[in-house]
Amino acid sequence: MGGAGVSTPGQSPTDSPNTDSARTDSPRTGALRSWDADWAGLRVVVAGVGTAGFAAADTLIELGAVVVVVDAADTDASRQAADTLRIVGARDVLLGPDAAGTLPVIDGEEPELVVVSPGWRPTAPLLRAAAAAGVPVWGDIELAWRLTERAGRKTPVWLAITGTNGKTTTVGMTEAILQAAGLRAIAVGNVGTPVLDALRDPVEYDVLAVELSSFQLHYSHSLSPLASVCLNIAQDHVDWHGSYDAYRAAKAKVYERTRVACVYNAEQAETERMVEEADVVEGARAVGFTTGAPALSMLGIVDGLLVDRAFIEERRTSAAELAHVSDIGDLVPRHQVANALAAAALARAAGVPPVAVRDGLRAYQPGAHRIQAVATRDGVLWVNDSKATNPHAADASLAAFRPVVWIAGGLSKGVVYDDLVRRHRDRLRAVVLIGADSADLRAALGRHAPDVPVLERGSGETGTGQPADGPVGTGASTGHDVMAWAVSAAAATATDGDTVLMAPAAASMDQFVSYAERGDAFITAVRALVTGENAAGDAV
Repeated sequence: MGGAGVSTPGQSPTDSPNTDSARTDSPRTGALRSWDADWAGLRVVVAGVGTAGFAAADTLIELGAVVVVVDAADTDASRQAADTLRIVGARDVLLGPDAAGTLPVIDGEEPELVVVSPGWRPTAPLLRAAAAAGVPVWGDIELAWRLTERAGRKTPVWLAITGTNGKTTTVGMTEAILQAAGLRAIAVGNVGTPVLDALRDPVEYDVLAVELSSFQLHYSHSLSPLASVCLNIAQDHVDWHGSYDAYRAAKAKVYERTRVACVYNAEQAETERMVEEADVVEGARAVGFTTGAPALSMLGIVDGLLVDRAFIEERRTSAAELAHVSDIGDLVPRHQVANALAAAALARAAGVPPVAVRDGLRAYQPGAHRIQAVATRDGVLWVNDSKATNPHAADASLAAFRPVVWIAGGLSKGVVYDDLVRRHRDRLRAVVLIGADSADLRAALGRHAPDVPVLERGSGETGTGQPADGPVGTGASTGHDVMAWAVSAAAATATDGDTVLMAPAAASMDQFVSYAERGDAFITAVRALVTGENAAGDAV
């Protein structure tokens, strides 16, 4: 690991290489490194009027910038947000596809900065126009980092968390551990609460546990966290980034300019390589975590205990006990243990004592739709893991149970399923396909698990049949109807000792508003089955 020479949020880090052609700074924006810098009159275009964009625009208006907001959506929600922003002082809010397709002028002049919401692809015409004009492009996280230092207020340290899967769980565990240590801490970022909102909160936080998506990291250029982790890396969001290499490069940015500890997954060499390649602050350490026995400078598991061989003076000869695996919860698959170890490592890097790790893990309440035991009926365990929106997440879920009736399918986001099916074919009793188009998953099952029954609505056991019902919006069926049918089909297939696992390995937006709605539909259908109530959907 190299040295970057950054130690405090108020200093000016060196920009890391960006993954697109957008400029990251200009002479004017380069001087904007704290809340108290000269933001007044800065001409800013904010791309996006959703949660992140709204927070960015609202903050910049408060700082005295001249702000124009654009968004392709022209809905009741976006119009309501636009009205609010105009009231608080936005120069203008432009909605609709035409408005979002060009770089607007502000007071007759070119903007000096574009702040982009995470969902906007780098190939968006407005961002291409900004790059062509040499206008710097930041994400909301980049803006938040530059505003972290503020005169008269405590400057919170950042713990940065990314990974293909497990981010939200880990950031929640980290928050709980920090709070158990008596620190004022909050989980922010991709988890839901914008970092900018936390920075403007009357509470002066000691630590921010920041969940970062690959989109947010793509548009971040100077973040310098106290400690950082990439929990894991697997193919995902290839459609957004354009390639796996670009996706990996975005994730690897989490380690740049880390000041104390780069935490990596010792069971996945690629995350260790990210640390080795990172340009960090001189003195930052590499700290691994493993679900096996830890080596020196690692956290791991010994006899059911989470132990630390990284943040103690006697680490060469002993380990500090942090918690018992049972402190994590009742249903603790291997990947959940890994998440807890990563959270513990980040918190320990921030100086948290061992007892706070145990108390925090005990206090942590896992979010819904993540390895959630819903019911047991006739010896069959029903588990909701709707949060498994890609093959890597489903891989972790499938590895925790055997034998499995697997409910899967949905919006694939350009990923492939061959490795997933090949790895778990021997634990599959049957597969129940949902999703408007599960052709890729169906084909992988045909290639690598031809003897596993595959059930699709309207076709019985398949290999040749096609689903009879179309996606939401065609009038053929709703996502809730499909899920009720899937639960009924799984119930007819599962036997005593089986687990029915709804881990779709795909996004939900083809048939549901979100993975949460998909998970709720599963829970509703399972509870209807268990109680004997009628549920929507076809009989098997």
